[in-house]
Order: sequence, then C-alpha cells, then structure tokens
Amino acid sequence: MTANGEKLGLMICGHGSRNRGAVQEFARLAEGLKARFPDWPVEYGYLEFANPVIKDGLDRLRAAGCTRILAVPGMLFAAGHAKNDIPSVLNTYQAQHDGVTIDYGRELAVDTRMIAAAADRIREALAASDNDVPLHETLLVVVGRGASDPDANSNVSKITRMLWEGFGFGWAETAYSGVTFPLVGPGLEHAAKLGYRRIVVFPYFLFSGVLVSRIYNQTDEVAARHPEIEFLKADYLNDHPQVIDTMADRVSEILQGANLMNCQMCKYREQVLGFEADVGRAQESHHHHVEGLGADAECQLCDVTCTGACEEQGATGHHHHHDHSHDHDHDHDHDHDHGHHHHHHHGDDHHHDHHHPVYPHADHPLGPKSMRRDG
Repeated sequence: MTANGEKLGLMICGHGSRNRGAVQEFARLAEGLKARFPDWPVEYGYLEFANPVIKDGLDRLRAAGCTRILAVPGMLFAAGHAKNDIPSVLNTYQAQHDGVTIDYGRELAVDTRMIAAAADRIREALAASDNDVPLHETLLVVVGRGASDPDANSNVSKITRMLWEGFGFGWAETAYSGVTFPLVGPGLEHAAKLGYRRIVVFPYFLFSGVLVSRIYNQTDEVAARHPEIEFLKADYLNDHPQVIDTMADRVSEILQGANLMNCQMCKYREQVLGFEADVGRAQESHHHHVEGLGADAECQLCDVTCTGACEEQGATGHHHHHDHSHDHDHDHDHDHDHGHHHHHHHGDDHHHDHHHPVYPHADHPLGPKSMRRDG
C-alpha cells in the first residue's frame, strides 16, 4: 500500500511473437523483474499473437485488489508500439474499469546499463574467436529493429557510437532489420568494402525471432562472399541483468515523478525533417485482430529457436512477422507526458482498415524494397 492507501501492481507489456522461443524469453525477463518487486503483484502480457494478452494481466492485477497499476513497456526505444499501441490498450482498459488508475512508464531508451549489457554480448563474441585481431582492425555493425520513427532509429545510431568509442573499434556502422535503411545485407556489403579484418555483427534486440535469424543468416551470406574477413555474430540482449535493472528503474521513475519520455524529437509532435505530415495524427492501434491468438499463431516451421525457415519459403499470406515494408509504427495524437493517467484519447471503433501513413523513403534503394527476392 502507498501512503494514501493505494495498492500497487506492476504490469509488464510486451509485443508478442509467433516464435515460441521469443515468448519464453520475454517471460523469463518478466520473472526476473518480478524478483525486484517481491511485495507487489506483478503480471505481464502481450499486444499480439501470444498469451496472456495485456488485458488478461490487468484483470489479474485488479482481481488482486490493485487500485494503481504501474505499466512499463518491454521495448528498447519509443516508436509506435511504445508511444501508441500499448497506451491505447491501457487507456481503453482504464476507461472501462472505475477505481483503477494506470500510470505508464517509459521505454528502456539509451541508458548506460543497456550499453553495459550490449558490451557484454560483444565481449562474449570476441572471446569466442580463436583469431587475434586488434580492435582497431575490427569493424562493429549494430543492427536495430528499424521503425518509421526517425528518433527511434537515431537512438540505434547513438548506441552504435557509444559502443564504437567505448571499445575503440576501428570503425562502426548501423543497419536495420526492416522498415528503414540501410538493411542488413546492403549494410554488411558496405562494411565489407572498408578493409577491416574482422566484422562483429550485433543485433540490438531484446529477444530472438525471425528478425534475429534473418540478421544471422544474412551475415552468413555476406561472409561467404568475403572469406578474407572474419565475421562474428554476437548474441542479442535477452534477460541480461543490466536490462532487468534498467526496466526496474523505469518502474521506480513513475513513483518518483521522473517518468519523462523524450518528446523533443517526436515526429507526432514536432516538424521532423521528412516526416512533417505525421504531426498530430490520430492515435489508433491495429493489434486487436491478432491479439491473443496463442498456439494458433505460433510458427510451425521451428520448435523454439527460430531458424528463419519462413524466410526461405517466402511470404505466403500475411504471416505478420513484422518485417513489413509499410509503416508499422502506428499513429497517435501524442498527448502523452508519461507521468500520466493515460489521457491518450482512443475511440475503440475498429474496422481494421489499418491505414498506415506512407514511409517517406519507402523507395530507398537500400531499404525494404531491396528485400525483394529474385525470381
């Protein structure tokens, strides 16, 4: 209980995946965060595909008597899912249940603890090599998810720079798994031309899944074309203790009143170069049609570890592994000061036409259209 009689609960909000391994990894991270708040009811849920959904977790917290729920996004950066989709779910829930207040925390963001976790993954990759290559003859490629939000994409570049300068690598590049540019294949081909003896490829991702498998598979393809270069594949972040520490701090920030998402460079609020048309777009979420599909949504081509077999089969139907070339970072009116009670006005009148604003650089030669398969 707080001093004014509120019973606190914690809700950890994830994206969800068709890959069983990724869902299990998120659950392990959530369990690690539960251990940091042993006196509170703690639940987790997903936006789409996997169970439990966010609403189910909120129901359990309410059934446990929680009157104030602190919700944190299990997201690296604030693009559409953290800015729009999760708040939409939370707003709708709060509007439907009197007596429950939901306060929303910020994303993991650029944080020294996240840099430390990333550095450990890179050290592990370097240590696994039998070759003695100096760091100044090594090039680092950090691969981010990629979004239609340029601020989120620029944060990946900042992670790259801090790792580059911190280790003292000879050079570093940033690439993305989808939506924006450069994609992994073109990014690695460019890196291979720069004359370094070794390239370390680090997916700056929380969990596994088809995107991480794609990064590793494309690394293997480029490595086969450049046998003179040693390619090392670093592991993704997963439930590194520093990641859990960072998320625990995001919870504490809500209670301390320091819960501030950086809106200064947000394309929904400010005139960001190339994205001027996004200012003031209405907030809406399109995840309801794939919410809670559970086993029905699981990829049947892999067991736990994603092998990228779906990539080899090509795109058949809407298998929704979030490699969309369209803008998958949804729009909102950006009325968020994120120390808030979710004044994200959201009409829940979904017709599933899912209009996506056109990504302004959709035709970029190093972007998603370069993913088209020959033949």
